[in-house]
Amino acid sequence: MKVVAFNGSPRRDGNTYHSLKMVCDELNARGVDTQIVQVGGNLLYGCIDCRGCMRVHNNKCAIEKDKMNDFIAAAGAADGILIGSPVYFGNVTTETKALIDRLGRVTRENGFTLKNKPGAAVVTARRAGSNFTMAAINYLFTINQMPVVSSSYWNFTMACEKDEWKNDEEAAGTLKTLGENMAFMLDKFSK
Repeated sequence: MKVVAFNGSPRRDGNTYHSLKMVCDELNARGVDTQIVQVGGNLLYGCIDCRGCMRVHNNKCAIEKDKMNDFIAAAGAADGILIGSPVYFGNVTTETKALIDRLGRVTRENGFTLKNKPGAAVVTARRAGSNFTMAAINYLFTINQMPVVSSSYWNFTMACEKDEWKNDEEAAGTLKTLGENMAFMLDKFSK
């Protein structure tokens, strides 16, 4: 089994990356392969509602001048999906929003290709906005008929400056539990 984790932060080694890594480490410990894919910091175009994915059902976005089709392929090949984003003005980063919109549209138009794959949001916040950001990511999962993996608290890390993720002990426990729960769900779904 494999889980792909999309890092929507433009900081490749920042707090969001390390929050995703905590979940991935727990998944790895339970025999699940993981891959963290860098989304943030890439030039991604938002959905332009061209409806190309509605006309040509090849599980690809018609916009081919960025890495989105690589991200769509990675999601399709995975058994579970994590999407991480820091909070930017109370919501996801622009790259995360582009991922949500285009991945969601393409997979829905191609027969709900993410259906029944467990998904979970992982958020980092300086102070506020984590619940709304988490909900924005979870909307992708629920509209694509994907079960949302839960934990013992909201899946977020309180962090802003470099390496502040290390100071949030509660987040470490929450994200470990998230990894446990995702591994459990993947195991049950594989039978």
